[in-house]
Amino acid sequence: MKNDLHLPPNALTVLSRRYLMKDGQGRVVETPAELFRRVARHVAAADAAYGDDPAFSAEQFHQAMASLEFLPNSPTLMNAGTELGLLSACFVLPVPDSITGIFDSVKSMAIIHQAGGGTGFSFSHLRPKGDLVGTTHGVASGPVSFMGTFDSATEVVKQGGRRRGANMGVLRIDHPDILEFIGSKQQEDFLRNFNISVAVTDEFMEAVRTDSEYRLVNPRTGAAAGRLRALPVMEAIAAAAWACGDPGMIFLDRINAANPTPRLGSMETTNPCGEQPLLPYESCNLGSIDLSKFVTAGEIDWARLGKLVDIAVHFLDNVIDANHFPLDEIGEMTNGNRKIGLGVMGFAEALVRLGIRYDSEAALAKAEEIMKFIEERAVAKSAEIAGRRGSFPNFEGSLWQQRGYEALRNATVTTIAPTGTISVIAGTSSGIEPLFAISFVRDVMEGTRLFETNAEFERLARERGFHSEELMTEIARSGSLVGNDRVPADLRELFRTAMDIEPEWHVRMQAAFQKHVDNAVSKTVNLPEDSGIDDVKRVFLLAWELGCKGITVFRYGSRRRQVLYLSPSK
Repeated sequence: MKNDLHLPPNALTVLSRRYLMKDGQGRVVETPAELFRRVARHVAAADAAYGDDPAFSAEQFHQAMASLEFLPNSPTLMNAGTELGLLSACFVLPVPDSITGIFDSVKSMAIIHQAGGGTGFSFSHLRPKGDLVGTTHGVASGPVSFMGTFDSATEVVKQGGRRRGANMGVLRIDHPDILEFIGSKQQEDFLRNFNISVAVTDEFMEAVRTDSEYRLVNPRTGAAAGRLRALPVMEAIAAAAWACGDPGMIFLDRINAANPTPRLGSMETTNPCGEQPLLPYESCNLGSIDLSKFVTAGEIDWARLGKLVDIAVHFLDNVIDANHFPLDEIGEMTNGNRKIGLGVMGFAEALVRLGIRYDSEAALAKAEEIMKFIEERAVAKSAEIAGRRGSFPNFEGSLWQQRGYEALRNATVTTIAPTGTISVIAGTSSGIEPLFAISFVRDVMEGTRLFETNAEFERLARERGFHSEELMTEIARSGSLVGNDRVPADLRELFRTAMDIEPEWHVRMQAAFQKHVDNAVSKTVNLPEDSGIDDVKRVFLLAWELGCKGITVFRYGSRRRQVLYLSPSK
């Protein structure tokens, strides 16, 4: 394969395994530049329906991707211009309280996974374990048992041959089976294809603060089904998350206060990584800008960043028209709201180049400044496109109309995604996360492991004359610079890694971005292995208090299998 964009080895490995076209014998038959050309042409072709010039847009789109300044979500890179044609990453499917409805949802999930998408489910409508099943005069097995069915189906369907299926499973805090759900992933191999989150209300969180009781509700009847003390339930959530990273929490009232189309219903769940709350049958396509590529001479190039935001919004809006939807219901909902999610990656790298420590007030201020700029520019571009192509069909009665907008093309415009593999392609840090470590190992799929060392640190180490193989090996063992006197103090201060940073700063950074994001923010609070359950509980409470829409915690070493880990030997 020709490396026509001069990409680093890890980027080439990921592209060749997951993204580049292959022939019938599994041999790679396109180069990285050809991949981006394929995607650009397919997405730009949507312009023709509106009387615009696809060739001009294709050149803009190709340049944005080939420069690695902007990359769309993985299904767009994989499937644009192919027979599958599914370009969206995020889907939410309903799970009705009937055998037929449940297994229809399993079938729909399998179709989406096969094409490269991820799915979110709320299991809150399923009757609790032991409840009456009228048709058979038997008793229900409950939501957790049915989640096992979804998990087994996911196990045998590989996304487009290149990605293992991913799910989000959510249960409301007032469901009678909530305690079983909270502990459901304590066995590591159960629900291995699910992230799970408890959907909590403001009422529950207030009950935690006052150590009072709250009511359980049978979803089949709507009747009260007992009461629980909120604080011990919160402690059970924190203990489970401490033990295995699940469950996370999503804050239902906050999500629905920002629901842009409330007359269409309430949002009950998110996509697998939590950044995209969606209505049943909605989908959303995402893309991310590498902020590190917009730092020039210690300053952000706002003019260049603004132009790229315009191109990215145009690209993502076109994706909706260029998309092939796996179900008619998904096509109808997606075209009705035209949600897009433009976000960022490389934020930690950008801070390093700006000379700003991640866990600092200056970093929080920079986060707000950047995301406010992107949000305002993206909304303005969406409004401009609406002036030429029309608003999203469900604009009437939307929050945007209530805020005084006359037209808007997209019901949402911004999202912060985790950007796992696309950040490897771009050669930058993931999403808005701090650097995981100076050196670490990434498990990308099926035993493929990539050893990564932060290129900016290595460059500065060589530039300032303290680089050595011995030092880099030493750093690789811990991943951190803390206490390493062989590294200058200013760089130890600047290159703060995820587990060097106090949990409060992780949450405050997520909250800073959330202020200027329509959808939600994917952010993991990485905790050292010796963290306690109370640390987890404090993170959950702080996330709610600061206005986050959800929160995920991961204590290093709490799972036998994890995506990022330190290498003890090299």
